[in-house]
Amino acid sequence: MVENNQDNWDLIIEAKSNKLNLGIRNVWMYRDLLVLLVKRDFVSFYKQTILGPIWFLIQPLFTTITFTFIFGQLAGISTDGLPQPLFYMVGITFWSYFSESLNKTSTVFRDNANIFGKVYFPRLIMPLSIVISNLVKFCIQTILFVLLMLYYWYKGAHFSPTMYLFLLPVIIILMASLGLGFGMIITAMTNKYRDLAFLVVFGLQLLMYATPVIYPLSSVSSNYKWIITLNPMTQIIEISRLAFLGKGEFSIQTFSYTIFLTVLILIFGTIIFNKAEKTFIDKV
Repeated sequence: MVENNQDNWDLIIEAKSNKLNLGIRNVWMYRDLLVLLVKRDFVSFYKQTILGPIWFLIQPLFTTITFTFIFGQLAGISTDGLPQPLFYMVGITFWSYFSESLNKTSTVFRDNANIFGKVYFPRLIMPLSIVISNLVKFCIQTILFVLLMLYYWYKGAHFSPTMYLFLLPVIIILMASLGLGFGMIITAMTNKYRDLAFLVVFGLQLLMYATPVIYPLSSVSSNYKWIITLNPMTQIIEISRLAFLGKGEFSIQTFSYTIFLTVLILIFGTIIFNKAEKTFIDKV
């Protein structure tokens, strides 16, 4: 009798030959871990705080009040005839989801080095958990914005939601992909250049002013509008206002550019992330 010594393994861990292969199948196998990490991120945000989840609502409210007073009342910046709190809050809500996803994803390797060095799991789980947990916060803040819309509608304010609301799932995917793609690029580069971690927060603050969060795109001079349009978040913010409030600029060309650039950034981020995850533990 010939004895078969071949081992039958349940899981084989091997190096990726294709840098574009994110191992989505492995991510699905570890979906329970993804859920636990999302829950951890959500709970840890308000753990040992007095107000708890209410902080999710305080941030956009106070930021909206500040923007309304400084940019609306003192500076007198146009809001396309929309109620100022509504104009600012929709921009703040969508911008916050993108910026926080990018900011937290950009330090994934550094923040989780201890875990990565002890146990195996698909590394993509970590940035994905950040994007999803921030989506929970985004949904809560969007509900707050809708309640504010209902209040102004009751008061007789002039605005009207449009059929662009059907584009919101696409807009959310684009924001998540942008934050994920940029974040994976930056977290891979911070292994070698630690200064980038400090530049991200500062850069996001500057980028917000190059995005129509505190002003409408229609108020930008034609000499500079093309520069603002190069920012992929510009069309996302404009469509969000157009969807909820009926005021904003949309064009097929600009929207197609945003989709193309987002996919390009996500693919490039995938390549960089896959390359860096093999050796990052020796550098941190």
